[in-house]
Amino acid sequence: MSGKIKKPMLGFGLGLRTDHYETILSEKPAIDWFEIITENYLVPGGKPLFYLDNIREHYPMVMHGVSLSIGSTDPLDMEYLAQVKALANRVQPEWISDHLCWTGIHGKNTHDLLPLPYTKETIMHVVDRIRQVQDFLGQRILIENVSSYVTYKQSEMNEWEFLTEIGNQADCHILLDINNIYVSSVNHGFNPLTYIHSIPSKRIYQIHLAGHSDMGDYIIDTHDHDIVEAVWNLYAATIQHHGQVSTLIERDDNVPALDHLLKELQHARLISESVSRELVV
Repeated sequence: MSGKIKKPMLGFGLGLRTDHYETILSEKPAIDWFEIITENYLVPGGKPLFYLDNIREHYPMVMHGVSLSIGSTDPLDMEYLAQVKALANRVQPEWISDHLCWTGIHGKNTHDLLPLPYTKETIMHVVDRIRQVQDFLGQRILIENVSSYVTYKQSEMNEWEFLTEIGNQADCHILLDINNIYVSSVNHGFNPLTYIHSIPSKRIYQIHLAGHSDMGDYIIDTHDHDIVEAVWNLYAATIQHHGQVSTLIERDDNVPALDHLLKELQHARLISESVSRELVV
């Protein structure tokens, strides 16, 4: 892949969830764009694709996968990638993303987004695989930072250095998950602002915001609660440092009525616009 990176601004979007299909189609709410979970639509037909096609007629979309397993030592799943490419041809997404992690080995999927050791060897491995994926899909992809609960003794650098090196060497984009940064900062005891300030602005194409479960001594990224004030504050700091970025709110469990999520989305919009106005004063 080559050429100058031009970063678009999609505005403020939501993850598309089955609970909201009918409301979206009947009310056409003021949502700038939707993110779909890629694997939910890798099917030959039926209701998922019916709703996808109808909603796509009214809203831009991006595709967000959970099965690329870019960090695994298994060979890339070319059958899966062919399905992703076919879906992309159907949806015509603004971009395609997945996670900087591994999800299984020996052909078995754990359905968990498992962290990687932060080493030069891992960087070389992941960069090569991202390049292969980008060549196959014919476009740059976005790689998202995951929340983590363990560290590796083998790690030679911190996570933000690791993510930055992969983005630069693979010439891919970054999906910066602010909630994941917060979760990991609490679990591992680092300053989340150091992480946010260290990522190159030109690589950040999208931001994720979400809720989590606070277990007291540690935090789990569950996407089943409202966004907490600490994450909102980190989002404001991110916009202040990097400028406005396409922003999406994820909610995967205890999914509320669409109106509730629209209020959170409006809050994100107000934060982004307020911070941006302060930057130009």
